[in-house]
Amino acid sequence: MISVLVFALAGVGLIVLGLYALLVQRHLLRKVLAFNVISSGVFLLLAGLARRAPGAEPDPVPQAMVLTGIVVAVAATALALAMIQALRAATGRTWLDDGGGD
Repeated sequence: MISVLVFALAGVGLIVLGLYALLVQRHLLRKVLAFNVISSGVFLLLAGLARRAPGAEPDPVPQAMVLTGIVVAVAATALALAMIQALRAATGRTWLDDGGGD
């Protein structure tokens, strides 16, 4: 039971850390990395809570969801990086404006 608690707390910690970085950082690459930290926290939380009881076999549904989520996260990261590269080619910058309206 204590390992489930450790996995859950570590997952929640990664989610909170990723959300903080997602809100604070202006650079788009750092936002993509923060999004990946959030997804890693969610995967850790799901994998940690996959056990039904201390001696029982793990539930295969959360494990399948984690594997599917990893594939989706890799595809979303590749798409986000391609969009950042296109933005850099078009504007020459890779950060968000502060909303000041140059």
